[in-house]
Amino acid sequence: PGCSSVAYGASEEIGPFRINKTGSSLYLNKYSWNMEANILFLESPAGVGFSYTNTSSDLKDSGDDRTAQDALIFLTRWMSRFPAYKHREFYIAGESYAGHYVPQLAKKIHDYNKAHSNPIINLKGFMVGNAVTDNYYDSIGTVTYWWSHSMISDRTYKSIMKHCNFTAEKSSARCDDAVSYAINHEFGDIDQYSIYTPSCLALTNKSARHIRLGNTLLHRQISGYDPCTENYAEKYYNRPDVQKAMHANTTGIPYKWTACSDVLIKNWNDSENSMLPIYKELIAAGLRIWVFSGDTDSVVPVTATRFSLSHLNLHIKTPWYPWYSGNQVGGWTEVYKGLTFATVRGAGHEVPLFQPRRAFILFRSFLRGEKLPNSR
Repeated sequence: PGCSSVAYGASEEIGPFRINKTGSSLYLNKYSWNMEANILFLESPAGVGFSYTNTSSDLKDSGDDRTAQDALIFLTRWMSRFPAYKHREFYIAGESYAGHYVPQLAKKIHDYNKAHSNPIINLKGFMVGNAVTDNYYDSIGTVTYWWSHSMISDRTYKSIMKHCNFTAEKSSARCDDAVSYAINHEFGDIDQYSIYTPSCLALTNKSARHIRLGNTLLHRQISGYDPCTENYAEKYYNRPDVQKAMHANTTGIPYKWTACSDVLIKNWNDSENSMLPIYKELIAAGLRIWVFSGDTDSVVPVTATRFSLSHLNLHIKTPWYPWYSGNQVGGWTEVYKGLTFATVRGAGHEVPLFQPRRAFILFRSFLRGEKLPNSR
């Protein structure tokens, strides 16, 4: 939590423009998702990116519930200000810790709509990628991925599985030691968000994402396919002319724009253990739900997602098959009653950054309510 959808989603992944290496200009993203839909990027919660609060204590009182409630209030007010968008089909998408944000906001909207006779948000569904879903199953799946992809030794794998109780509120010292040993001594200098691509040797920013592995907070550096893209965003969004053009930072805050907020991350007060109960409720409500996973991410890996979703015990409608992007396998997918799961082959944590064309096909199929293509 605490990272910017403008820095990542808009500037590195699905927005109409990307930032060049010097931060001096933009270039077109030919796989921008706004070719298929109107896209609204929300900096959430307050304090992320250029978003702000007039009450500084809010920054030390953030969490899942408040984030979802604030996002609901924002959407209702935004649609009141731009009424042309009322009642249009509305979908939510996100990645990583948005595995919490997205279904929690969807539930807030669903509950809000049930309480109003003519609701203005016509929620139809959501999609999430490499999504934090269930602390317990995600944790087991993550450690399993590390071992199955030869990132850790048999000995360390057995030590983590023996000493880590992923249901406990506080981890044991032995668990912390085992996880720290894996990260600091066995992983090596790799990009944990994309284990087969180069890491950014010139990374100068200090922002980082924190992903909760059960009860262990893992502090990991961000990078991407061009592993230094986050550097470009920080150069670009700290330019005074860019801030002026965006009508951002009008009060002149005395600190630099960063992709992630350490204050929010350190003061995150409530985080649900599992999203599975919300999935069950929203599946029953008939929402279109897609979950996708880049298969080279070791932070919220495909095994974590599969372990978590398997405990929904959903009926299989279309068995596992390879889907295609052009002449190549784009990934694999299985369609359940109420949910579609898909992998994206060769993609890391930020799927559209690593595999933009495959991500675009995924998004287009989701919006159209179509199965992913099963032939060349």
